[in-house]
Amino acid sequence: MAMYIRVKRNKTTYFIQCDPTETALNIKQKLHALVDQPPDNQRLTLVATNDVLDDSKTLADQKVENDAIVALSVRKDDNEFEEVYIARPEDFTSFS
Repeated sequence: MAMYIRVKRNKTTYFIQCDPTETALNIKQKLHALVDQPPDNQRLTLVATNDVLDDSKTLADQKVENDAIVALSVRKDDNEFEEVYIARPEDFTSFS
């Protein structure tokens, strides 16, 4: 059964068509062409639970459902992953 997930990085959202039986590694391979980063340099985090997705487990095993939001972070030059930052509408609202 096909489903979609929203992969967000900074101010960009990628809509990825996938299947619950695909692994997180499969999703990283799909993202490779879009973000020009090899799968080893990507980390996917399920935003709802803040859990880092395991490359070898299926999306269903990790409770990733249709229209889930997944954060993408990439490895920096110092070999650490960047912090997850997803722009939200309230970030642009000022209260005086």
